Amino acid sequence: METNKYITVAYKLYTVEDGERDFTEEATVEHPFQFISGLGLTLEAFENQLKDLNAGDKFDFTIASADAYGEYDEDHIIDLPKNIFLIDGKFDDTRIKEGAVIPLLTAEGQHINGSVVEVKDDVVVMDMNHPLAGCDLNFVGEVVTSRPATNEELAEMARMMSGGCGGCGGGCCGDGDCGDGCCH
Repeated sequence: METNKYITVAYKLYTVEDGERDFTEEATVEHPFQFISGLGLTLEAFENQLKDLNAGDKFDFTIASADAYGEYDEDHIIDLPKNIFLIDGKFDDTRIKEGAVIPLLTAEGQHINGSVVEVKDDVVVMDMNHPLAGCDLNFVGEVVTSRPATNEELAEMARMMSGGCGGCGGGCCGDGDCGDGCCH
């Protein structure tokens, strides 16, 4: 596989669960999904479907959940002590509520997101499964760009991978969302 290809795609993503297909998200031509191949930044199965396509090529493929975000795992529902969500000694009930997605840090320093399932008296029940776990992913779209990455794009990607935020100037990742999609 040719590595370091700069690829942008416009697509509609549908999740397929128990035979039901639901629209999940869209990357438009004006705001395409972009990545550099060979760096492990996207799902391998996604990249493999796109790597040999050229600008203007259309695609429609499905990635099985096992090759995407895995099967839904009940063991990834965990209880976290409520005291880790204290701010100035008070529980953060404005952000920590059922359905909220909360950025967390593992003991190894890895950033992960969890969904609040329930807030109890002494614990917060969190679902640490990826939101698309257990779903097959159907991508329908078109390749917008497919060309060798420039040295500047590779340098920008290296900055982003080392903790900088890249395209939005680096100031947004503290809260995880600057509104332009760079930190997701």
